[in-house]
Amino acid sequence: MTDRAFEAFDYIECRMSGHWQPASGPVICEQPVGLTVNGKVWLTLVSSPFDLEALAVGFLYNEGVIASVEEVADIRTCPTLDNVDVWLTHAAEPPARWLRTSGCMGGMTVEKPEQANHIPQRDEKFEPSQLVDLFRRFSASADLHHQAGGLHASALSDGQQILALAEDIGRHNTLDKIAGKLLLDRIEAQQRLILTSGRISSEMIQKSARLRAEMVISRTAPTSTAVNLARAWGITLIGYARGDRFTIYSHPGRVLLNAQEQSGG
Repeated sequence: MTDRAFEAFDYIECRMSGHWQPASGPVICEQPVGLTVNGKVWLTLVSSPFDLEALAVGFLYNEGVIASVEEVADIRTCPTLDNVDVWLTHAAEPPARWLRTSGCMGGMTVEKPEQANHIPQRDEKFEPSQLVDLFRRFSASADLHHQAGGLHASALSDGQQILALAEDIGRHNTLDKIAGKLLLDRIEAQQRLILTSGRISSEMIQKSARLRAEMVISRTAPTSTAVNLARAWGITLIGYARGDRFTIYSHPGRVLLNAQEQSGG
């Protein structure tokens, strides 16, 4: 449901020349969303008010509270879109302390995240042109961003097609929504790539590792901690995917590189 994605506002468009004119258009919505688990309020997420059930389930999955959708007995979004009630098949308690991570929306994560298992490399490798084309298709699919801006987007791909796409004001939220869609829609993908518009922080890598992503591709930069985690966990981390170029920060073996170009010849 994306009918609450925007709110219409009147505004003034100005130019450096001093010319101005009245106009109106959509502005992306921001909504505090409470997460209630087994009848107990756990925390409040700041989110775009759509795909909230996927956000809630994906958040619980990425934080290690659940391991499968079978653990979700019921899920309901309040009509006012300010709370999601999740009932699990088992008892669960929130962490004693949440950490606020990098990002304007302040992603949340448990204080001591479980160490991710090293992701093995498959025999299949990608041509650089394949990755460039895939990222272009992902960028073109971010419909809400194209309408008004102000949104991050992430997608799950099997390397050939986009399997799930999520948009949100918070880049961390997009990966929680992806995880939720993966579970709720029972999406199967042996090979998993994460494509995202936002900066790759340590939490973004943590959530991608939880999704068993072999590769994470972003149009912007990673942090140093994200690079170190990607190298430790076997994830190919690619940043600055713009036009026909990108930068590989870890595990380049999944990309077919021309030996002469790689050596500068």
